[in-house]
Amino acid sequence: MTTKPNSIEARDIAYHLHGYTNGRKHQQVGPLVIESGEGVYVTDVHGKRYIEGMAGLWSVALGFGEKRLVDAATRQMAKLPFYHTFTHKSHGPVVELAEKLVTMAPVPMSKAFFTNSGSEANDTAMKLIWYRSNALGQPERKKIISRKRAYHGVTIASGSLTGLPNNHRSFDLPIQGILHTASPHHWRDAQPGESEEAFATRLAGELEALILAEGPETIAAFFGEPVMGAGGVVVPPRTYWAKIQAVLKKYDILFLADEVICGFGRTGNMFGCQTYDLKPDMIVLSKQLSSSYLPISAFLANDRVLDPILDESERIGTLGHGFTAGGHPVPAAVALETIKIIEERNLVGHAAEMGELLLEGLRKLEGHPLVGEVRGVGLIAAMELVTDKATKSALEAPGVLGGIFNAELQEQGIICRNMGDAIALCPPLVIQPNEVRSILDKFASALDTVSRKIFDGATEKVA
Repeated sequence: MTTKPNSIEARDIAYHLHGYTNGRKHQQVGPLVIESGEGVYVTDVHGKRYIEGMAGLWSVALGFGEKRLVDAATRQMAKLPFYHTFTHKSHGPVVELAEKLVTMAPVPMSKAFFTNSGSEANDTAMKLIWYRSNALGQPERKKIISRKRAYHGVTIASGSLTGLPNNHRSFDLPIQGILHTASPHHWRDAQPGESEEAFATRLAGELEALILAEGPETIAAFFGEPVMGAGGVVVPPRTYWAKIQAVLKKYDILFLADEVICGFGRTGNMFGCQTYDLKPDMIVLSKQLSSSYLPISAFLANDRVLDPILDESERIGTLGHGFTAGGHPVPAAVALETIKIIEERNLVGHAAEMGELLLEGLRKLEGHPLVGEVRGVGLIAAMELVTDKATKSALEAPGVLGGIFNAELQEQGIICRNMGDAIALCPPLVIQPNEVRSILDKFASALDTVSRKIFDGATEKVA
C-alpha cells in the first residue's frame, strides 16, 4: 500500500465520513459529555471509559481525582475563600506561591503577577512591555514578534500573538504592531537537503531581516513557546533557540518564554527553558501549575523588565492593572500543592521515562503508509498523517484525515486531538507503562482501520 488514493474519490470518502453532503458539513459530532475521571481515565455519561491522551487541554498533570488537591482547595475555601491583591493587600497562599515560583524559576526572576489564564498572562505581559517602553522614553518601541503556528491565547491581544489563521479569521486579528516570523518545523518547512542546523540558521536570518526591515528601535519583545503546542507539537531543530536568542540579544529585544504547556515537567525537565537552554526575561505559566483543577496563571519577570515599570508606577502613583480573581487564594493553594506533589513524586523524571517509552513506540509506527513524521520531547508528542509520504500531503481538505483518525481513536477509547493532520499526545504526567502501551496499541489499530477506509475504500462509491 504505497500509492496515494485517487484524490476525488478519497475526498468523497473523507467528506462522507465527516458528515459532508453536497459540499456542506452537517453537525454530526458530539458533544461527548464527560461525567467523571480517575487517574488518566475519564468516563462519559454512557459509562464508556477513555484514556485522556491530552490531559484535558495539555494540563491535568496529576490526572483526575487527586485527593490532595481537593483537600487543599477545601481547606483554603473554609479558611479564606477569597481575597484580592489590590491596594497593598495580599494573603498567605499567593505570597507563598510567588516566592516558590520565583525561587524555582529556571533563570533569575524578580516578581510574580497572577492572572487567571495563559491568555490573560500574555495580555498582561504585552501591556507591561508597552508600559516599560514608555517609561524608558522609547514610545516607538512597541512591536512584538511571535511566530507562525504559535499559540499564546485567544483574547484580542494574545490572540494576535497566536499564529494560527483560524484564530484570526473573521475576528479582525491580528492587531497592529504584532509581527510573525517563521515556524521552526524542519520536516514541513525545510528546503530539500537542508539540515536542522542550516534550517535554524536560515530562520534566525529571517528573524534578523524582519527586525531590520521594521527598525530594531521599534521592536520591544519576542514571544515563543519552547515547544509549540497547539500549532502541532513543533519541536525546535538543533541550534534553533541558541541562534534565535543571539539575534534578540544583538538588538536588545526582550524575550518571553511561554511555558503554559511546557512548564512543570512536560518536556522532561521542570521547565522547557531548561530543556532548550533558554534565558528569557519573562515567563508565563498556567495549565499544569494547578493541574487545571482551578484556573490560575502567572507572569514572571526579571529586574531588567520590572525596574523601569516600577519607576514609572511610582511617578504616576499607581500601576493601573489587575484582575479581581488574580492571585485568588483557593487556586493558589491548589497550585502550591500541585508543585509539592510533582516534586515529591519525581513526576518530572517519571514524565521523561514515560515519554521515552511513548516516543519509542510511536516511532515503530513510522513505516506505516499513513505516518509522515513522529516528533516529540519528554511527554508530549505528535504523529503527522499523510497519504503520500513523498509529497508529505494528505487528503485534499486539510485536517480531514486527522479528523477521521482522531474519531477512530475516540471510538477505541483514546481521547487525543488533531491539529490539522497532526495527532497530538500529551497525557497526564502520572501515566503508567501499561497505559502508554494501551495508547500505542490503539494507535496501531486505528492506523490500520483508517488505512483500509482511505486506501481500500477509495475505489468504492459513497452514497
